[in-house]
Amino acid sequence: MSLSINLELPNGVKYDQPLGLFINGEFVRGVEGKTFEVINPSTEKVICSVNEATEKDVDIAVRAARAAFEGEWHKVTPAQRGKFLCKLADLFEENLLTLASVEALDNGKSVSMAKGDVGAAAACLRYYGGWADKVHGKVIDTEHGKFNYTKQEPIGVCGQIIPWNFPILMWAWKIGPAIATGNVVVLKTAEQTPLSGLVAAELVAKAGFPPGVINILSGFGKTAGAAISSHMDIDKVAFTGSTITGRTIMKAVANSNLKKVTLELGGKSPNIVFDDADIDEAISWVNFGIFYNHGQCCCAGSRIYVQEGIYDTFVEKFKKRIKENVVGDPFENETFQGPQVSQLQFDRIMEYIEHGKKEGAKIEIGGKRHGDVGYFIEPTIFSNVDESMKIMQEEIFGPVASIAKFKTVADAIALGNKTTFGLASAVHTKNLETALTVANSLKAGTVWVNTYNTLHAALPFGGFKESGIGRELGKAALANYTQVKTVSVNMNGALY
Repeated sequence: MSLSINLELPNGVKYDQPLGLFINGEFVRGVEGKTFEVINPSTEKVICSVNEATEKDVDIAVRAARAAFEGEWHKVTPAQRGKFLCKLADLFEENLLTLASVEALDNGKSVSMAKGDVGAAAACLRYYGGWADKVHGKVIDTEHGKFNYTKQEPIGVCGQIIPWNFPILMWAWKIGPAIATGNVVVLKTAEQTPLSGLVAAELVAKAGFPPGVINILSGFGKTAGAAISSHMDIDKVAFTGSTITGRTIMKAVANSNLKKVTLELGGKSPNIVFDDADIDEAISWVNFGIFYNHGQCCCAGSRIYVQEGIYDTFVEKFKKRIKENVVGDPFENETFQGPQVSQLQFDRIMEYIEHGKKEGAKIEIGGKRHGDVGYFIEPTIFSNVDESMKIMQEEIFGPVASIAKFKTVADAIALGNKTTFGLASAVHTKNLETALTVANSLKAGTVWVNTYNTLHAALPFGGFKESGIGRELGKAALANYTQVKTVSVNMNGALY
Protein backbone atom coordinates (compact mmCIF):
# COMPACT_ATOMS: atom_id res chain seq x y z
CA MET A 1 0.00 0.00 0.00
CA SER A 2 1.29 3.44 -0.95
CA LEU A 3 1.70 6.04 1.79
CA SER A 4 -0.23 8.65 -0.23
CA ILE A 5 -2.85 8.90 -2.95
CA ASN A 6 -3.63 11.69 -5.39
CA LEU A 7 -7.20 12.92 -4.99
CA GLU A 8 -9.21 15.40 -7.03
CA LEU A 9 -12.20 16.82 -5.19
CA PRO A 10 -15.54 18.00 -6.65
CA ASN A 11 -14.51 21.66 -6.35
CA GLY A 12 -11.35 21.10 -8.40
CA VAL A 13 -8.90 20.89 -5.49
CA LYS A 14 -6.11 18.40 -6.22
CA TYR A 15 -3.74 17.18 -3.53
CA ASP A 16 -1.77 14.19 -2.30
CA GLN A 17 -3.58 12.59 0.64
CA PRO A 18 -1.23 10.99 3.19
CA LEU A 19 -2.32 7.50 4.21
CA GLY A 20 0.33 6.50 6.75
CA LEU A 21 0.77 6.97 10.47
CA PHE A 22 2.75 10.13 11.29
CA ILE A 23 5.35 8.97 13.82
CA ASN A 24 8.68 10.57 14.66
CA GLY A 25 8.40 13.13 11.88
CA GLU A 26 7.52 10.82 8.99
CA PHE A 27 4.68 8.78 7.53
CA VAL A 28 5.01 5.06 8.13
CA ARG A 29 2.95 1.91 7.71
CA GLY A 30 1.34 0.28 10.71
CA VAL A 31 3.33 -2.56 12.25
CA GLU A 32 0.55 -5.08 11.70
CA GLY A 33 -0.20 -3.86 8.18
CA LYS A 34 -3.86 -3.13 8.93
CA THR A 35 -5.87 -0.53 6.99
CA PHE A 36 -9.43 0.71 7.08
CA GLU A 37 -11.71 2.43 4.61
CA VAL A 38 -12.77 6.07 4.81
CA ILE A 39 -16.32 6.67 3.57
CA ASN A 40 -17.69 9.81 1.89
CA PRO A 41 -20.93 10.43 3.84
CA SER A 42 -22.45 12.35 0.91
CA THR A 43 -22.13 9.46 -1.54
CA GLU A 44 -21.64 6.43 0.78
CA LYS A 45 -18.64 5.49 -1.38
CA VAL A 46 -15.08 4.70 -0.29
CA ILE A 47 -12.66 7.62 -0.58
CA CYS A 48 -9.50 5.66 0.24
CA SER A 49 -7.99 3.38 2.87
CA VAL A 50 -5.58 4.57 5.56
CA ASN A 51 -3.16 2.74 7.82
CA GLU A 52 -4.66 1.62 11.11
CA ALA A 53 -2.74 2.16 14.34
CA THR A 54 -2.73 -0.75 16.78
CA GLU A 55 -1.42 -0.98 20.33
CA LYS A 56 2.05 -1.65 18.94
CA ASP A 57 1.98 1.53 16.87
CA VAL A 58 0.82 3.55 19.87
CA ASP A 59 3.79 2.19 21.80
CA ILE A 60 6.21 3.17 19.01
CA ALA A 61 4.72 6.68 18.88
CA VAL A 62 4.97 7.04 22.66
CA ARG A 63 8.63 6.03 22.59
CA ALA A 64 9.30 8.59 19.87
CA ALA A 65 7.48 11.27 21.86
CA ARG A 66 9.35 10.40 25.07
CA ALA A 67 12.71 10.58 23.28
CA ALA A 68 11.81 13.99 21.84
CA PHE A 69 10.59 15.30 25.21
CA GLU A 70 13.74 14.29 27.03
CA GLY A 71 15.99 15.20 24.13
CA GLU A 72 15.86 17.97 21.54
CA TRP A 73 12.45 19.39 22.47
CA HIS A 74 13.52 19.83 26.08
CA LYS A 75 16.17 22.31 24.89
CA VAL A 76 13.82 24.38 22.69
CA THR A 77 13.07 27.76 24.27
CA PRO A 78 9.50 28.88 24.98
CA ALA A 79 9.87 31.64 22.38
CA GLN A 80 10.89 29.08 19.75
CA ARG A 81 7.90 26.91 20.62
CA GLY A 82 5.74 29.94 19.95
CA LYS A 83 7.39 30.44 16.57
CA PHE A 84 6.71 26.82 15.62
CA LEU A 85 3.01 27.23 16.44
CA CYS A 86 2.75 30.52 14.57
CA LYS A 87 4.45 28.99 11.54
CA LEU A 88 1.99 26.12 11.67
CA ALA A 89 -0.88 28.63 11.84
CA ASP A 90 0.52 30.37 8.73
CA LEU A 91 0.63 27.04 6.90
CA PHE A 92 -2.98 26.31 7.87
CA GLU A 93 -4.02 29.61 6.32
CA GLU A 94 -1.94 29.04 3.21
CA ASN A 95 -3.62 25.65 2.76
CA LEU A 96 -7.08 26.75 3.89
CA LEU A 97 -9.01 25.63 0.81
CA THR A 98 -7.35 22.22 0.72
CA LEU A 99 -7.92 21.55 4.43
CA ALA A 100 -11.55 22.76 4.20
CA SER A 101 -12.21 20.62 1.14
CA VAL A 102 -10.81 17.54 2.87
CA GLU A 103 -13.11 18.25 5.84
CA ALA A 104 -16.07 18.41 3.46
CA LEU A 105 -15.01 15.17 1.81
CA ASP A 106 -14.81 12.88 4.84
CA ASN A 107 -16.91 14.76 7.40
CA GLY A 108 -19.71 16.03 5.14
CA LYS A 109 -19.83 19.63 6.37
CA SER A 110 -20.08 22.32 3.71
CA VAL A 111 -16.84 23.74 2.36
CA SER A 112 -17.94 27.22 3.44
CA MET A 113 -18.43 26.03 7.04
CA ALA A 114 -15.17 24.08 6.93
CA LYS A 115 -13.29 27.20 5.87
CA GLY A 116 -14.46 28.77 9.09
CA ASP A 117 -13.17 25.76 11.03
CA VAL A 118 -9.73 25.97 9.41
CA GLY A 119 -9.54 29.70 10.05
CA ALA A 120 -10.47 29.14 13.69
CA ALA A 121 -7.90 26.35 13.97
CA ALA A 122 -5.19 28.66 12.65
CA ALA A 123 -6.27 31.37 15.09
CA CYS A 124 -6.11 28.85 17.95
CA LEU A 125 -2.58 27.77 17.06
CA ARG A 126 -1.46 31.39 16.76
CA TYR A 127 -3.14 32.29 20.06
CA TYR A 128 -1.19 29.59 21.90
CA GLY A 129 1.94 30.54 20.01
CA GLY A 130 1.59 33.89 21.76
CA TRP A 131 1.24 32.20 25.14
CA ALA A 132 4.34 30.01 24.83
CA ASP A 133 6.80 32.44 26.48
CA LYS A 134 4.30 33.82 29.00
CA VAL A 135 3.71 30.80 31.22
CA HIS A 136 5.46 31.86 34.43
CA GLY A 137 5.86 30.80 38.02
CA LYS A 138 5.83 33.06 41.07
CA VAL A 139 8.07 34.11 43.95
CA ILE A 140 6.23 33.63 47.26
CA ASP A 141 7.38 35.30 50.48
CA THR A 142 6.80 33.25 53.62
CA GLU A 143 9.45 34.21 56.20
CA HIS A 144 12.85 35.82 56.59
CA GLY A 145 15.67 33.69 55.24
CA LYS A 146 13.49 31.64 52.90
CA PHE A 147 13.39 32.00 49.11
CA ASN A 148 10.37 30.26 47.60
CA TYR A 149 9.31 30.08 43.99
CA THR A 150 7.06 28.03 41.73
CA LYS A 151 7.64 26.73 38.22
CA GLN A 152 5.03 25.76 35.62
CA GLU A 153 6.49 22.64 34.05
CA PRO A 154 5.16 20.55 31.15
CA ILE A 155 3.49 17.27 32.07
CA GLY A 156 5.33 15.26 29.41
CA VAL A 157 3.86 12.86 26.87
CA CYS A 158 0.23 13.74 26.20
CA GLY A 159 -2.19 11.29 24.60
CA GLN A 160 -5.00 13.11 22.82
CA ILE A 161 -8.16 11.64 21.30
CA ILE A 162 -10.33 13.87 19.12
CA PRO A 163 -13.85 13.47 17.67
CA TRP A 164 -15.22 13.38 14.14
CA ASN A 165 -17.51 16.42 14.25
CA PHE A 166 -14.78 19.11 14.08
CA PRO A 167 -11.66 17.16 13.02
CA ILE A 168 -9.27 19.98 12.14
CA LEU A 169 -10.53 22.38 14.82
CA MET A 170 -10.24 19.81 17.60
CA TRP A 171 -6.77 18.93 16.30
CA ALA A 172 -5.73 22.54 16.93
CA TRP A 173 -7.59 22.85 20.23
CA LYS A 174 -5.63 19.90 21.58
CA ILE A 175 -2.21 20.54 20.09
CA GLY A 176 -2.03 24.31 20.66
CA PRO A 177 -1.90 24.47 24.48
CA ALA A 178 0.04 21.20 24.78
CA ILE A 179 2.88 22.41 22.56
CA ALA A 180 2.86 25.97 23.95
CA THR A 181 3.60 24.60 27.42
CA GLY A 182 6.42 22.32 26.25
CA ASN A 183 4.72 18.92 26.04
CA VAL A 184 4.84 16.34 23.27
CA VAL A 185 1.80 14.73 21.70
CA VAL A 186 0.46 11.40 20.47
CA LEU A 187 -2.91 12.28 18.92
CA LYS A 188 -5.50 9.84 17.60
CA THR A 189 -8.03 11.13 15.09
CA ALA A 190 -11.54 9.70 14.83
CA GLU A 191 -11.79 6.66 12.58
CA GLN A 192 -14.62 8.31 10.62
CA THR A 193 -12.55 11.40 9.74
CA PRO A 194 -8.79 10.78 9.65
CA LEU A 195 -7.91 12.63 6.45
CA SER A 196 -7.52 16.28 7.47
CA GLY A 197 -5.44 15.32 10.52
CA LEU A 198 -2.95 13.61 8.23
CA VAL A 199 -2.80 16.61 5.91
CA ALA A 200 -2.15 18.76 8.99
CA ALA A 201 0.64 16.34 9.99
CA GLU A 202 2.37 17.17 6.70
CA LEU A 203 2.24 20.82 7.72
CA VAL A 204 3.80 19.94 11.08
CA ALA A 205 6.82 18.62 9.20
CA LYS A 206 6.92 21.73 6.99
CA ALA A 207 6.78 23.98 10.05
CA GLY A 208 10.04 22.43 11.26
CA PHE A 209 8.93 20.71 14.45
CA PRO A 210 11.56 18.25 15.68
CA PRO A 211 10.69 14.58 15.04
CA GLY A 212 8.57 12.95 17.71
CA VAL A 213 7.07 16.15 19.12
CA ILE A 214 3.74 15.72 17.33
CA ASN A 215 2.60 12.23 16.30
CA ILE A 216 -0.71 11.65 14.50
CA LEU A 217 -2.37 8.22 14.43
CA SER A 218 -5.43 6.98 12.54
CA GLY A 219 -7.24 4.24 14.38
CA PHE A 220 -10.21 2.99 16.35
CA GLY A 221 -11.20 3.88 19.87
CA LYS A 222 -11.38 0.31 21.14
CA THR A 223 -7.80 -0.40 20.06
CA ALA A 224 -5.63 2.69 19.57
CA GLY A 225 -7.75 4.87 21.87
CA ALA A 226 -7.74 2.23 24.59
CA ALA A 227 -3.97 1.82 24.22
CA ILE A 228 -3.47 5.56 24.71
CA SER A 229 -5.75 5.65 27.76
CA SER A 230 -4.00 2.78 29.50
CA HIS A 231 -0.39 3.36 28.38
CA MET A 232 1.98 3.45 31.32
CA ASP A 233 4.34 5.98 29.73
CA ILE A 234 1.70 8.54 28.76
CA ASP A 235 1.52 11.25 31.41
CA LYS A 236 -1.77 12.87 30.48
CA VAL A 237 -4.79 12.07 28.32
CA ALA A 238 -7.19 14.60 26.79
CA PHE A 239 -10.40 13.44 25.17
CA THR A 240 -13.30 15.08 23.37
CA GLY A 241 -16.33 12.93 22.66
CA SER A 242 -19.27 11.19 24.30
CA THR A 243 -19.83 11.00 28.03
CA ILE A 244 -20.03 7.19 27.80
CA THR A 245 -16.55 7.00 26.26
CA GLY A 246 -15.27 9.55 28.77
CA ARG A 247 -16.28 7.21 31.59
CA THR A 248 -14.43 4.35 29.89
CA ILE A 249 -11.29 6.47 29.60
CA MET A 250 -11.42 7.42 33.27
CA LYS A 251 -11.64 3.74 34.23
CA ALA A 252 -8.65 2.93 32.03
CA VAL A 253 -6.66 5.76 33.59
CA ALA A 254 -7.58 4.63 37.09
CA ASN A 255 -6.43 1.12 36.30
CA SER A 256 -3.10 2.23 34.81
CA ASN A 257 -0.80 4.99 36.02
CA LEU A 258 -3.37 7.58 37.18
CA LYS A 259 -2.33 9.94 34.39
CA LYS A 260 -3.81 13.42 34.35
CA VAL A 261 -7.18 13.61 32.55
CA THR A 262 -9.23 16.30 30.83
CA LEU A 263 -12.54 15.47 29.20
CA GLU A 264 -14.81 17.57 26.98
CA LEU A 265 -17.99 15.53 26.76
CA GLY A 266 -21.64 15.67 25.71
CA GLY A 267 -24.40 18.16 26.18
CA LYS A 268 -28.13 18.76 26.03
CA SER A 269 -28.06 22.51 25.99
CA PRO A 270 -31.05 24.81 26.64
CA ASN A 271 -31.72 27.74 24.31
CA ILE A 272 -34.13 30.10 26.12
CA VAL A 273 -36.15 32.81 24.34
CA PHE A 274 -38.04 35.44 26.35
CA ASP A 275 -41.10 37.43 25.24
CA ASP A 276 -39.11 40.63 24.85
CA ALA A 277 -36.44 39.17 22.56
CA ASP A 278 -36.03 40.37 18.99
CA ILE A 279 -37.95 37.39 17.62
CA ASP A 280 -36.41 37.34 14.14
CA GLU A 281 -32.88 37.69 15.51
CA ALA A 282 -33.56 35.01 18.13
CA ILE A 283 -34.90 32.63 15.48
CA SER A 284 -31.76 33.14 13.43
CA TRP A 285 -29.54 32.22 16.38
CA VAL A 286 -31.74 29.34 17.54
CA ASN A 287 -31.61 27.93 14.01
CA PHE A 288 -27.81 28.23 14.00
CA GLY A 289 -27.65 26.83 17.51
CA ILE A 290 -29.15 23.47 16.59
CA PHE A 291 -28.59 22.99 12.85
CA TYR A 292 -25.01 24.25 12.60
CA ASN A 293 -22.71 21.36 11.69
CA HIS A 294 -25.81 19.20 11.08
CA GLY A 295 -26.58 19.19 14.78
CA GLN A 296 -23.35 17.27 15.34
CA CYS A 297 -22.15 19.69 17.98
CA CYS A 298 -21.59 18.91 21.66
CA CYS A 299 -22.99 22.31 22.66
CA ALA A 300 -25.96 22.23 20.23
CA GLY A 301 -29.02 24.11 21.50
CA SER A 302 -31.23 21.04 21.32
CA ARG A 303 -33.76 22.06 24.01
CA ILE A 304 -35.55 25.21 22.89
CA TYR A 305 -37.67 26.99 25.52
CA VAL A 306 -39.86 29.89 24.39
CA GLN A 307 -41.89 32.12 26.73
CA GLU A 308 -45.63 31.54 26.31
CA GLY A 309 -46.44 35.06 25.07
CA ILE A 310 -44.58 34.55 21.79
CA TYR A 311 -44.56 30.76 21.58
CA ASP A 312 -47.08 30.27 18.76
CA THR A 313 -45.63 33.09 16.66
CA PHE A 314 -42.11 31.81 17.27
CA VAL A 315 -42.95 28.26 16.18
CA GLU A 316 -44.54 29.37 12.91
CA LYS A 317 -41.71 31.76 12.06
CA PHE A 318 -39.10 29.22 13.08
CA LYS A 319 -40.58 26.59 10.76
CA LYS A 320 -40.41 29.05 7.86
CA ARG A 321 -36.78 29.82 8.70
CA ILE A 322 -35.87 26.13 8.85
CA LYS A 323 -37.21 25.64 5.33
CA GLU A 324 -34.55 28.08 4.11
CA ASN A 325 -31.74 25.78 5.32
CA VAL A 326 -30.26 24.16 2.21
CA VAL A 327 -29.54 20.47 2.80
CA GLY A 328 -27.30 18.89 0.21
CA ASP A 329 -23.88 18.53 -1.41
CA PRO A 330 -21.12 19.99 0.83
CA PHE A 331 -19.32 21.26 -2.27
CA GLU A 332 -22.22 23.46 -3.40
CA ASN A 333 -21.88 27.08 -2.30
CA GLU A 334 -25.42 27.45 -0.97
CA THR A 335 -25.35 24.31 1.21
CA PHE A 336 -25.86 24.88 4.93
CA GLN A 337 -26.41 21.30 6.11
CA GLY A 338 -24.60 18.28 4.72
CA PRO A 339 -24.97 14.60 5.65
CA GLN A 340 -24.49 13.00 9.04
CA VAL A 341 -21.01 11.56 9.35
CA SER A 342 -21.80 7.84 9.02
CA GLN A 343 -24.45 5.18 8.57
CA LEU A 344 -24.20 4.42 12.28
CA GLN A 345 -24.87 8.02 13.22
CA PHE A 346 -27.70 8.30 10.68
CA ASP A 347 -29.40 5.21 12.09
CA ARG A 348 -28.97 6.40 15.66
CA ILE A 349 -30.61 9.76 14.92
CA MET A 350 -33.50 8.18 13.04
CA GLU A 351 -34.10 5.86 16.00
CA TYR A 352 -34.40 8.89 18.28
CA ILE A 353 -36.91 10.46 15.89
CA GLU A 354 -39.02 7.29 15.91
CA HIS A 355 -38.76 7.10 19.70
CA GLY A 356 -39.98 10.70 19.99
CA LYS A 357 -43.04 9.86 17.90
CA LYS A 358 -43.81 6.82 20.08
CA GLU A 359 -43.56 8.95 23.23
CA GLY A 360 -46.23 11.27 21.86
CA ALA A 361 -44.13 14.22 20.72
CA LYS A 362 -45.34 16.07 17.62
CA ILE A 363 -43.07 16.67 14.63
CA GLU A 364 -43.49 20.29 13.62
CA ILE A 365 -41.14 19.94 10.67
CA GLY A 366 -38.77 17.32 9.22
CA GLY A 367 -38.42 13.87 10.69
CA LYS A 368 -37.44 12.02 7.54
CA ARG A 369 -34.45 11.12 5.43
CA HIS A 370 -33.46 13.74 2.85
CA GLY A 371 -32.88 12.19 -0.58
CA ASP A 372 -31.95 8.56 -1.17
CA VAL A 373 -28.14 8.69 -1.35
CA GLY A 374 -25.91 9.84 1.50
CA TYR A 375 -26.62 10.13 5.22
CA PHE A 376 -28.87 13.20 4.96
CA ILE A 377 -31.64 13.92 7.52
CA GLU A 378 -34.21 16.70 7.32
CA PRO A 379 -33.93 19.42 9.98
CA THR A 380 -36.39 18.24 12.62
CA ILE A 381 -38.28 19.95 15.43
CA PHE A 382 -40.51 18.24 18.01
CA SER A 383 -43.20 19.97 20.07
CA ASN A 384 -45.64 18.59 22.69
CA VAL A 385 -42.69 17.35 24.71
CA ASP A 386 -42.10 16.91 28.42
CA GLU A 387 -38.90 16.62 30.40
CA SER A 388 -39.23 12.88 30.97
CA MET A 389 -38.97 12.03 27.27
CA LYS A 390 -35.85 10.35 25.95
CA ILE A 391 -35.49 13.02 23.26
CA MET A 392 -35.37 15.66 26.01
CA GLN A 393 -32.82 13.92 28.18
CA GLU A 394 -30.35 12.18 25.87
CA GLU A 395 -27.88 13.74 23.44
CA ILE A 396 -29.11 12.99 19.91
CA PHE A 397 -26.15 14.61 18.14
CA GLY A 398 -28.05 15.39 14.97
CA PRO A 399 -30.36 17.99 13.41
CA VAL A 400 -33.15 17.30 15.91
CA ALA A 401 -34.47 19.63 18.61
CA SER A 402 -37.46 19.89 20.90
CA ILE A 403 -39.41 23.08 21.58
CA ALA A 404 -41.48 23.85 24.67
CA LYS A 405 -43.03 26.88 26.37
CA PHE A 406 -42.40 28.39 29.80
CA LYS A 407 -44.00 31.13 31.92
CA THR A 408 -41.52 32.84 34.23
CA VAL A 409 -37.81 33.47 34.67
CA ALA A 410 -37.80 30.91 37.46
CA ASP A 411 -39.42 28.36 35.16
CA ALA A 412 -36.78 29.00 32.48
CA ILE A 413 -33.94 28.47 34.95
CA ALA A 414 -35.48 25.30 36.37
CA LEU A 415 -36.08 23.82 32.91
CA GLY A 416 -32.65 24.82 31.69
CA ASN A 417 -30.98 23.04 34.59
CA LYS A 418 -33.12 19.90 34.37
CA THR A 419 -30.41 17.77 32.78
CA THR A 420 -27.36 15.77 33.81
CA PHE A 421 -25.31 17.77 31.30
CA GLY A 422 -23.92 21.29 31.62
CA LEU A 423 -21.85 22.24 28.60
CA ALA A 424 -23.58 25.29 27.13
CA SER A 425 -26.79 27.34 27.10
CA ALA A 426 -28.22 30.57 25.74
CA VAL A 427 -30.59 33.38 26.69
CA HIS A 428 -32.38 35.69 24.26
CA THR A 429 -33.79 38.89 25.77
CA LYS A 430 -33.48 42.67 25.60
CA ASN A 431 -33.57 42.94 29.39
CA LEU A 432 -30.09 43.05 30.93
CA GLU A 433 -31.34 42.03 34.38
CA THR A 434 -33.10 38.97 32.94
CA ALA A 435 -30.04 38.06 30.86
CA LEU A 436 -27.64 38.20 33.79
CA THR A 437 -30.01 36.57 36.29
CA VAL A 438 -30.54 33.59 34.00
CA ALA A 439 -26.89 33.44 32.89
CA ASN A 440 -25.70 33.38 36.48
CA SER A 441 -28.23 30.70 37.42
CA LEU A 442 -27.71 28.21 34.61
CA LYS A 443 -25.37 25.35 35.46
CA ALA A 444 -23.34 25.38 32.26
CA GLY A 445 -19.77 26.13 31.27
CA THR A 446 -20.81 28.64 28.61
CA VAL A 447 -23.86 30.91 28.50
CA TRP A 448 -24.47 32.89 25.31
CA VAL A 449 -26.69 35.96 25.39
CA ASN A 450 -28.45 36.89 22.12
CA THR A 451 -26.08 34.65 20.16
CA TYR A 452 -25.11 30.96 19.90
CA ASN A 453 -22.13 28.82 18.94
CA THR A 454 -19.82 31.84 18.95
CA LEU A 455 -16.47 30.54 20.18
CA HIS A 456 -13.08 32.25 20.40
CA ALA A 457 -9.61 30.93 21.17
CA ALA A 458 -9.32 33.31 24.14
CA LEU A 459 -12.57 32.18 25.81
CA PRO A 460 -12.51 29.05 28.02
CA PHE A 461 -14.86 26.27 26.93
CA GLY A 462 -15.91 23.21 28.91
CA GLY A 463 -18.63 21.63 30.94
CA PHE A 464 -20.31 21.43 34.31
CA LYS A 465 -21.73 18.15 35.66
CA GLU A 466 -21.45 15.22 33.21
CA SER A 467 -20.20 17.44 30.40
CA GLY A 468 -16.56 17.17 31.34
CA ILE A 469 -13.48 17.93 33.37
CA GLY A 470 -11.17 20.86 32.67
CA ARG A 471 -11.35 23.59 30.05
CA GLU A 472 -10.34 23.98 26.43
CA LEU A 473 -9.20 27.33 25.01
CA GLY A 474 -8.13 30.52 26.72
CA LYS A 475 -5.55 30.82 29.44
CA ALA A 476 -7.50 28.16 31.35
CA ALA A 477 -6.41 25.40 28.95
CA LEU A 478 -2.75 25.93 29.85
CA ALA A 479 -3.47 24.47 33.30
CA ASN A 480 -4.43 21.20 31.59
CA TYR A 481 -0.86 20.79 30.36
CA THR A 482 1.30 22.10 33.18
CA GLN A 483 2.16 20.98 36.69
CA VAL A 484 3.32 23.26 39.46
CA LYS A 485 6.66 22.65 41.15
CA THR A 486 7.46 24.49 44.39
CA VAL A 487 11.11 25.18 45.24
CA SER A 488 11.83 26.33 48.80
CA VAL A 489 15.36 27.46 49.64
CA ASN A 490 16.74 28.00 53.14
CA MET A 491 18.92 31.06 52.58
CA ASN A 492 20.56 30.57 55.99
CA GLY A 493 22.04 27.28 54.88
CA ALA A 494 25.43 26.76 53.33
CA LEU A 495 24.89 27.72 49.68
CA TYR A 496 27.92 28.47 47.50
